[in-house]
Amino acid sequence: MIHDYAGHPSPVDLSRELAKRGHTVWHAYFVGDKGPKGVMTRTEQDPKGFEFLPIDIGRDYSKSNFISRRSNDIRYGKALAECIRKLKPDVVISGNTPLDAQGPILAATHQAGGRFINWIQDFYSIAIERLISSKWLGLGAAIAGYYRWMDKRQLAQSDATVLISEDFRKSLTGFEERPERVAVIPNWGAIDGIPVRPKINSWSTYQGLAERFVFLYSGTLGLKHNPDALVALADAFADRPEVVVVVAASGVGRDRLDATLATAPRPNLMTLPLQPFADFANMLGAADVFVAVLEDDAGEFSVPSKVLSYLCAGRPILLAAPSANLASRMVQEIPAGLIVGSEDTAALVATAERLYADRAGRDRMGMAARAYAEDNFVIRRVTDRFENIFKVATGVS
Repeated sequence: MIHDYAGHPSPVDLSRELAKRGHTVWHAYFVGDKGPKGVMTRTEQDPKGFEFLPIDIGRDYSKSNFISRRSNDIRYGKALAECIRKLKPDVVISGNTPLDAQGPILAATHQAGGRFINWIQDFYSIAIERLISSKWLGLGAAIAGYYRWMDKRQLAQSDATVLISEDFRKSLTGFEERPERVAVIPNWGAIDGIPVRPKINSWSTYQGLAERFVFLYSGTLGLKHNPDALVALADAFADRPEVVVVVAASGVGRDRLDATLATAPRPNLMTLPLQPFADFANMLGAADVFVAVLEDDAGEFSVPSKVLSYLCAGRPILLAAPSANLASRMVQEIPAGLIVGSEDTAALVATAERLYADRAGRDRMGMAARAYAEDNFVIRRVTDRFENIFKVATGVS
């Protein structure tokens, strides 16, 4: 079972490739998560041993209320745990999963006789610590400590661990004695589903963007992102009607952005819901420059997956993030774009102006981005590495 709580496109490619190799694969995901989703339906080319397993908890899910979110995460974990006990997969790999949901999933895997692989996309306990440890007169610190303990406990109970970055190793306290059970497999973009599309296409024409210069932000806009940076970007180009900032997003940051625009509308700041994956490549093709934002205190535990999709689409990236973050280093080394400090709004605006004025530079960066994706996002090689860690977890040589 490949469990990607968020339902992103790239893990679906992994499941399909595993099924093509003869594995029986269930691909599980949370229907109620409002983040970007891949196409979660079988195709005529899919082998018989490949099935999707959508998990629905029967209620609306919101990340804005800590107490209700925790209750719903536990409910979700129990729902998937029940499926695991019935299906009895040999291996469960689970990623993008809140700790309150991950616990029941891990326990059910072992109860069913399977092996559990913890796929670390974010360190949730670090995120929680940064967000709430100083709140509620000390209660926030106690809650953060509890989740830190839970993270360590789940790591210790896992049969193997997959990290998406070498940077994450330093957080594996208590797990160093089993380094052979830890694999670093960087995330990848769903390159087969994101071909390079022309600026003028059916989506950009329908949205009225085919003839405009587009700064595009796409994906989750959450607590670790800064929607105010997007407002500042729009304000900087307010006197140039040919330029528009497009935000196709969901999350609490998107809610905050909508509240800002409700009191002070910006004609050159266009907000859209997340677009269906069938339109995703055309939407990305409409962009002249992609934008991604990651705040300083999120740099240790988060690598924005949207950047990987941006690389596939072959456009330059304007990334506001800590310089030490993996995505920042990647974009600089390719080079696929320009990096500014996550809280330096003046630098963000100045760099956007630079990209706007430099057509040749944008073209070079876009071509370098796509070339990197074609060289590195090869699902066959990615799957080889996952099969190796499956063998480690199960003890199969």
